[in-house]
Amino acid sequence: MPSTNLTFTDRDAHRAWLASQAALPAGFRVGCTRFEFMPKEAPKPAKMTLTMIALSEPTTAFAAMFTRNAFPGAPVLIGRKRLAEPALGAIIINNKISNVCAPGGVEASERICAAAGAALGFAPKQVLPSSTGVIGWTLPVDAMVAAVPQATAALTSESILPAAEGIVTTDLYPKIRRATVGAGSIVGIAKGAGMIEPNMATMLVYLLTDIAVPRSELRQMLARAVDASFNAISVDSDTSTSDTVVALSSSQVPFGDWGLFERGLHQVCRDLAEDVVRNGEGVRHVIRVTVKNAASLGLARALGKAVVNGPLFKCAVAGNDPNVGRLIQAIGKHVGVHAPGTNVSKLTARMGGIEIFANGVFQLDPTKETALVAHLKGAELYQSKPTADAIFSAPIDFPPHERAVELEIDIGNGAASAAVIGGDLTHEYVSENADYRS
Repeated sequence: MPSTNLTFTDRDAHRAWLASQAALPAGFRVGCTRFEFMPKEAPKPAKMTLTMIALSEPTTAFAAMFTRNAFPGAPVLIGRKRLAEPALGAIIINNKISNVCAPGGVEASERICAAAGAALGFAPKQVLPSSTGVIGWTLPVDAMVAAVPQATAALTSESILPAAEGIVTTDLYPKIRRATVGAGSIVGIAKGAGMIEPNMATMLVYLLTDIAVPRSELRQMLARAVDASFNAISVDSDTSTSDTVVALSSSQVPFGDWGLFERGLHQVCRDLAEDVVRNGEGVRHVIRVTVKNAASLGLARALGKAVVNGPLFKCAVAGNDPNVGRLIQAIGKHVGVHAPGTNVSKLTARMGGIEIFANGVFQLDPTKETALVAHLKGAELYQSKPTADAIFSAPIDFPPHERAVELEIDIGNGAASAAVIGGDLTHEYVSENADYRS
């Protein structure tokens, strides 16, 4: 569940709230610049944003987790090596091109790191690269290096909002979350809308704190936070080649209650993870599946993902159709293949708090069906309507609420539980991804 239950009447109200959350922790600056370039693989004008996150001085307290995709991008390959470095001073991020399996990709990223390091007074290996966008295209390195001074000149210590806006691609709006911990804070930004089932869409997350947390503790806490948040979401079941979560501490605020710090870190990660799903490509309903009393955490989480990734059930939700037969089918399919020895005789299922399945049979009637439709419509983020010049209207560019389609599956034969967040499958998702490169 999100830490809040926010509602917004329009884009301006949402942007005002983002601004209220955007104060940077002490010791950080962010800056962005935007420039035009000509992609080598598709010679027509395009625009790229270069975003810089810089510390006042390099820190030994940094952590990162990356995609498990077997074809990671060059920035991920470099990032894994950076984890062994004694200190990190900055992150340089570009959108539009992900630098995955492109000829000379590692060398290109390292050249950009060197340029950023020179501009900041840091060593090249104290800069971490991140890229997001089209897979397979090559970076416009000369143009990016030329843009580094502009990004450096734009650095500000006031707000993280420019960076949250700068890293987006198909996102409809930027994402910022924060937690106050003692005299310090944790502030996080994320981008991601499609190719989302992190397994640590392209999903990039940056978590900044001024609390002096030791490197080893930060890395352990980040791994636990990522597992419980970003590893428990799915928009479309595809794991990006570029998924990255980075945590940096400027170590300017003394602190020692690591339990309190970790709770704040978990909350920021959970809220950002849900923001990523709510802003998923074409998503009109967020689906929250809670699996209870399973034999293991692995089964509980895998079953939740099987539900949110089931294409027929996702389509039914998109149409506000409580076709719960598709839900039970998805549950039975996963258990039958991956946990065939599971006793499902005690399994119950609820949607919106309404019991729909128990004792091996559906528990439905016309009154329940009407209530289930109302629950689906109440969770809808926007309505899709045909327009004069398009098959369907464009999604809105702010999140009107934080409601979700609530599902509860009680297996009844164990003690493990898990919550998984996913989205529906809409016409907009298909249209956007059919035209992604054009």
